[in-house]
Amino acid sequence: MQNLPPLAERMRPQNLDEYVGQQHLVGPDAVLRKAIQSGQLPSMIFWGPPGVGKTTLAYIISKTLDRPFFNLSAINSGVKDIREVIDRAALLKEGFLGLPILFIDEIHRFSKSQQDSLLGAVERGLVTLIGATTENPSFEVISALLSRCQVYILSALNEEELSGLLETAIKRDVLLKEKKITIKEHEALIRLSGGDARKMLNVLEIAVNGIGGDKIVLTNENVLAHAQQNLALYDKAGEQHYDIISAFIKSIRGSDPNAAVYWLARMIEGGEDPLFIARRLLILASEDIGNANPNALLLANNCFQAVNVIGFPEARIILSQAVTYMASSAKSNAAYEAINSAQALVKQTGNLPVPLHIRNAPTKLMKNIGYGKDYKYAHGYEGNFAEQEYLPEQLAGTKLYDPGNNPAEEKLREQLKRNWKNKYNY
Repeated sequence: MQNLPPLAERMRPQNLDEYVGQQHLVGPDAVLRKAIQSGQLPSMIFWGPPGVGKTTLAYIISKTLDRPFFNLSAINSGVKDIREVIDRAALLKEGFLGLPILFIDEIHRFSKSQQDSLLGAVERGLVTLIGATTENPSFEVISALLSRCQVYILSALNEEELSGLLETAIKRDVLLKEKKITIKEHEALIRLSGGDARKMLNVLEIAVNGIGGDKIVLTNENVLAHAQQNLALYDKAGEQHYDIISAFIKSIRGSDPNAAVYWLARMIEGGEDPLFIARRLLILASEDIGNANPNALLLANNCFQAVNVIGFPEARIILSQAVTYMASSAKSNAAYEAINSAQALVKQTGNLPVPLHIRNAPTKLMKNIGYGKDYKYAHGYEGNFAEQEYLPEQLAGTKLYDPGNNPAEEKLREQLKRNWKNKYNY
């Protein structure tokens, strides 16, 4: 019994009815379940955080449809490996043994040339591709391949789903069901999981083995005591991926360069992709620093480009410079709040018409019906400013951008007040 695989592997579901979560995809009458039941399966990308069942769902699909299943990891597979699998898949299809499913784990780690090598097989219908990624596929998957795939977003499991999985594990697992296990408190198990089912089951197994005996009562205190002693500092495969990046971002946002560079070091030592870190800095430069220091976005962009060219180990120095600068910088989330407010307003008010005076008028007919009439060309006025309404009539006077309380944006605020007077008189 000691040679059994880990609990998370023992609890891996074998069919859609056993599968936990993602009801928006595989629940009754859900889009993916219908596609599986019809047998008309498109190539697809599963996008979601670790431990939500991307690999498991791909396996269940192949088993349900009785199709050959090939599994490659982008971390240790090259173009040669891809071509070998595609050649084998082509032989199976030609022998009428079913259209193979090719599952690529962490497809975002594939280079352009590696993704290009997949494209031909997908186009020719030699395989049904299922890619799994924790990163936005719009940025990580080449457009030609992405256009041939349906993207399905998988969500972190909620508390009810995780609690149910815990109860199922202690009742059905071949080892745990032999013990008398009571979960008196499950908050620590769920909090440590971060919505990652695999991580939660790993924590459960660590706590049960650490406490020992045949009669076990799990509390928040004893789970934390055993889990914190045994969990890895950082697992580049995803165990603490989101915890560490969260600490990193919050340290920069909180203007603590010491903590920020510490978490940077944790990621570097854990083998994190440097471009993943650099991308997060690009987002943070606008979300948390914004117009308080516009140079931060320029620096973050230059950092991304430099890291892309240099690579590890030297890229660590470039990342450190960007991180310590951004952590020490003035902060503002005004641009982030402005776009949030604007999008909420669009969803609330719908597609309001563009005011006639700021519409484009490329034809005589458009000019005759008033397009562009009375438009004031700002550069023709003193100070390159002419007061006029640019929002739809129903939203006239609405304020969405509120400059932050910092020297740079105070200057922007004063400029807006001078131009617009009461409209931007915050």
